[in-house]
Amino acid sequence: MEMEKIQQNRSSFSWLPWSSNKRLPISSPRSSLAPENGHDEASPDTKAATTQRKPGGWRAMPYVLGNETFERLATEGIMGNFTIFLLTVYHLDQVAASNMMSIRSGVTNFIPLLGAFISDSYLGRFWTIAFSSVAQILGMLTLTIIALVPRLRPPPCNDVVTHPQDCKGPTNSQLGYLFLGLGMLAVGSGGIRPCSIPFGVDQFDATTEEGRKGITSFFNWYYTSFTLVIIFSLTLVVYIQDSVSWALGFGIPTGLMVFAIVLFFLGRRVYVYVKPQGSVFSGVAQVFVAAFNKRKVKLPDEAEASGYYYDPPFTSPVGRKLPLTNDCRFLNKAAVITEGDLNPDGTTCSRWRLVSIHQMEEVKCIVRIIPIWAAGIIGLVAIGQQGTFTMSQALKMDRHLGPNFQIPPASLFVIPMITLSIWLPVYDRLLVPWLRDRTKIEAGITMLQRIGIGLVFSIIAMILSALVERKRRTSAHGGASITVMWLAPQLIVTGYAEAFNIIGQIEFFNREFPDNMSSVANSLYSITAAGASYLSILFVNVVHKTTARDGHPDWLTKDLNSGRLENYYSLIAGLGVLNLVYFLHVSRRYHYKTRVRIDEDDDQKSYNDTMFELKV
Repeated sequence: MEMEKIQQNRSSFSWLPWSSNKRLPISSPRSSLAPENGHDEASPDTKAATTQRKPGGWRAMPYVLGNETFERLATEGIMGNFTIFLLTVYHLDQVAASNMMSIRSGVTNFIPLLGAFISDSYLGRFWTIAFSSVAQILGMLTLTIIALVPRLRPPPCNDVVTHPQDCKGPTNSQLGYLFLGLGMLAVGSGGIRPCSIPFGVDQFDATTEEGRKGITSFFNWYYTSFTLVIIFSLTLVVYIQDSVSWALGFGIPTGLMVFAIVLFFLGRRVYVYVKPQGSVFSGVAQVFVAAFNKRKVKLPDEAEASGYYYDPPFTSPVGRKLPLTNDCRFLNKAAVITEGDLNPDGTTCSRWRLVSIHQMEEVKCIVRIIPIWAAGIIGLVAIGQQGTFTMSQALKMDRHLGPNFQIPPASLFVIPMITLSIWLPVYDRLLVPWLRDRTKIEAGITMLQRIGIGLVFSIIAMILSALVERKRRTSAHGGASITVMWLAPQLIVTGYAEAFNIIGQIEFFNREFPDNMSSVANSLYSITAAGASYLSILFVNVVHKTTARDGHPDWLTKDLNSGRLENYYSLIAGLGVLNLVYFLHVSRRYHYKTRVRIDEDDDQKSYNDTMFELKV
């Protein structure tokens, strides 16, 4: 009976373009990515109304990449050595310092989701970056003033490394000033992080070959500049903070941030400004509500599907039209036309009861990504340990290079950055072409294979960390300190984990998310990092409170030489193995939205043809 009503309703609007049988084939396992008449891209008039001007292209890149470079340099210059600041200036123990850094990382990485929503729905990327930069510089000024004014921090302590328990900790007001500065930095990062990459991509016309090449080059330059910034921050800036003055070490990044803001506004006449498209989250909610409202509607068979689904002309200025697919079929009900869904002119009576095929398929893209996203959290937990407990280890090791120079603990993280800077060009210019010829995959290996390899490297990094810590502690009990370069192998492996896992995740989210949610896609990695930070807090506190027994201190006690940090690293490695098994399971079921193989046409690609197969 319900199907008869749908058939009657369909015939009533058979004159509408979207009701044509030729335009409504349901996707079978061999169906195409786009309808027969092409991508259904927006008309030139619509695009012009959106961008207002010819794409800025490389004319805008000195301002975009320059602003991004100096902003990152400022942020990493302050936060790259902040664990040491908490341990040696604020006199926090290693568990408290680790928790504070994890909480800061979690908040800083969750806020970009809000920033992405504001950018895509209301302000646009330019003004979101502009307002967030102001908050960023206010946070940096606050931390610089804390380092400059003695009464805003605890009194100095000469035995902070050997006898940290004898040092006076911060007062509530001193912690309040610290939280204020960190809070402003989090607000700033919340707007800059999700918008910086999409704003750079906006400057190129992705409908042209030149524009697509420009976007690829932009990503390469972005990661190259980011790596160089990290190296500079973790060497020169960190050395100034450790050996000269924390006030000067914080003041230099603050000045660089001012320069970044000035450079950003100098390019305002050559930028492309993509207008916000309205609330993206309400569109997602409409699909679930419409599917729930029609939960009792029977879906048509594939052979009879033509005309039963709402498929209006595609007019969005962003992206291309998605075809109807058979996975997550419950959501298909949101696009089924039933009695009373349409006005006489063919428009929907309520967006909360009937949505288009394209809108429904965009939500499916998000649903497919969620299991992959969840698998990335444990991998980042392993990588994140190198920024907390590894620094505590370095403080207990011999850091001398010659008789008069000591390596700052934070400078050790130049090692994974150097690994990245050497590996990425080799991978991109030599390994990818070689693999592409043999696998016929556009990037040599699929994005999910790249993430999976990164997860393996993160497990290896934790195993090496456990072995090195056992050797360090054994030597310390014998009265000797091993060289800090024993930490290099685990940091090198961490660099490979970042090259495969982190960059793979960022590319995966940006390419597989709905096209009109690029800022949200770019913030999804930040949410992964936030989840890893809070999970790390949970692990640290559970281990800290449950592993002390029989008169022995817990694994993460304040004195590393009395603890069992290697057991904690082994625990993370074991969880990583379980997570890898889960990742292999969910990735085999994933269907790519974008082209993967070089022998596929964008318009004729089958979802099932690009199902991920990780060969080990």
